[in-house]
Amino acid sequence: MKRLIFAVFAAISCIASFASGEKQITSPDGTLIVTVNDADGKPTYKIDYNGKAVLLPSPLGVVTSLDDMTQGLTLAQCDVENASADYSLRNIKQSNVSVTATKAVCHFEKEGKPVLDIIFWVSNRDVAFRYAILSKRDKHSIVVKSEATGFMMPDGTTTFLCPQSKPMTGFAGTAPSYETNYNHDAATGTNGWGGGFTFPCLFNIGKTSLNTWILISETGTDGSYCGCRLLNDHDGLYRIGFPQEGECNGIGSVTPSMSLPAMTPWRTITVGPLKNIVETTVPFDVVAPKYEASQEYIYGKGSWSWIIGMDPSCNFDEQKRYIDFSAAMGYQTVLVDALWDTQIGYKGIEELARYGKSKNVALFLWYNSNGSWNDAPQTPIGKMNNAIERRKEMKWMHDTGIRGIKVDFFGGDKQQMIQLYEDILADANDYGLLVIFHGCTLPRGWERMYPNYAASEAVLASENLHFSQGMCDAEASNACLHPFIRNTVGSMDFGGSALNKFYGADNKHGNQRRTSDVFALAISVLFQSAVQHFALAPNNLTDAPSWAIDFLKEVPTTWDEVRFIDGYPGKYVILARRSGSRWYVVGINAEKQPLKTTLSLPMFPSGSELRLYSDDAELNGGVKSVKQSKKQQLTVTIPCNGGVVITN
Repeated sequence: MKRLIFAVFAAISCIASFASGEKQITSPDGTLIVTVNDADGKPTYKIDYNGKAVLLPSPLGVVTSLDDMTQGLTLAQCDVENASADYSLRNIKQSNVSVTATKAVCHFEKEGKPVLDIIFWVSNRDVAFRYAILSKRDKHSIVVKSEATGFMMPDGTTTFLCPQSKPMTGFAGTAPSYETNYNHDAATGTNGWGGGFTFPCLFNIGKTSLNTWILISETGTDGSYCGCRLLNDHDGLYRIGFPQEGECNGIGSVTPSMSLPAMTPWRTITVGPLKNIVETTVPFDVVAPKYEASQEYIYGKGSWSWIIGMDPSCNFDEQKRYIDFSAAMGYQTVLVDALWDTQIGYKGIEELARYGKSKNVALFLWYNSNGSWNDAPQTPIGKMNNAIERRKEMKWMHDTGIRGIKVDFFGGDKQQMIQLYEDILADANDYGLLVIFHGCTLPRGWERMYPNYAASEAVLASENLHFSQGMCDAEASNACLHPFIRNTVGSMDFGGSALNKFYGADNKHGNQRRTSDVFALAISVLFQSAVQHFALAPNNLTDAPSWAIDFLKEVPTTWDEVRFIDGYPGKYVILARRSGSRWYVVGINAEKQPLKTTLSLPMFPSGSELRLYSDDAELNGGVKSVKQSKKQQLTVTIPCNGGVVITN
């Protein structure tokens, strides 16, 4: 009997011990539950959504130069509290954000001593977490050798992932720059082209029963860490990977060094229907501004000669013509692209800036990020990578009245390159300059962290339509991906909305656009970026439909609200954005069959007079007035490569 009592007592003790090593963190509405565990000394977490497992037990922890914090750990306790994020930001998808969440700090010990905190933020649609690596006596710095951080997908999951390029490939060795084609609805188990995948990464884990999606990314990355990627491990497990050795021409370490105590960037997981994916604000919810804006920055629309005319168009006369074009469109800027320093000259830019000012049009100037990390020869070069030269150049731009810069051809995601992004942004703020990045990494919460940050490319963007007929043929399919993946987490400088029939200066030669003019109007709303340099040309004032030109004159670039309506990645998408009191409902279709659908439009009062831009079966577009029904519904048909726009 004594043995039986002892056995029962021992079993109860084991249960109590197990229970102390597990903690559940529940979202405010109870739909998301994160379970943190320390079974076998290895920290893990799993996520349930509406009572069903959507992320299976997945590893946590980091390995540093001081300690292996992936095993031999005990979950001592979790401090849980209610949290919220309330802020205003003009240059993201929603201008005023108010999010409630549950915050938990889970304290892990090793051999009875605190070593690692994992901080969780669980809102009604997002899970975010980061590591706090604690100080040690006489130790002030560490190298993070690796992260165990993983994401274990359920069986049957399909993926929408963008393969990471091999380093020092592509044009002049400028890859990786997040510019590869996505694989649609692919099975788990591959590792891209051998280098994993670039963020953000979209997973469909319940095509039939759950209608549940997962978007994985990261945010809060600054000069204290590197940019990361997602590697396929095995059997549906994906894990965090550091940059590739060959990035930045092999210069610098792939492992970040940090001062203690250290905080890593946030890993973000958005869960639920596609509405949650499209509307999430988690990249900005969990970060904070790193400095004050030196002025109130001006966003808006602009023109850009290079996308149609390429390098030869970067001359004084053509840029003056584009200034006149922007003025005629009511646009705020002209982007003067590569080689302006040799083909126009500094004095010529000063003259163009004065002329633009007389027309209420400011200039953005292109720069090569330069450095020894690639072989891109375009100038200006040797300015942005050198602090002394950079600040001299920015002082000249400030005195000349330049609005902002577009910096291109970065070398990868190593910590030193992330530090360069941050240094450019901080210096530019000192001189009142907006910053756009091209040939670059994904923005990671930067709209909120750096108040003069405008946008990043980090996508297979419109320039590829000029270079490849195949990209023109696939334009609609690719455009139906970006609102669900790349553009969900940050401003996307795509350079779209072309009205030329051909990507050539005479509009008669070059790659042929397959999409309609209404499609061009729709993506001006679908693709979110507070600064938009459209692929329009001065000839469009006479050879494009007046209704299309008039729409692109008035369309906003900053938004107060976004609502997902319908769609499927790579096939079609319909969403709505609001600017002030005005709504824009837009859709595009990449499917071979026309999409006929009845839209519920509660944002428009019953009986409202609406403007409907639509295409016929041959992609001939037009605009007409329609009346909103009493049921607040409208039936529309979108042909393949076509679009629809509804506005009040």
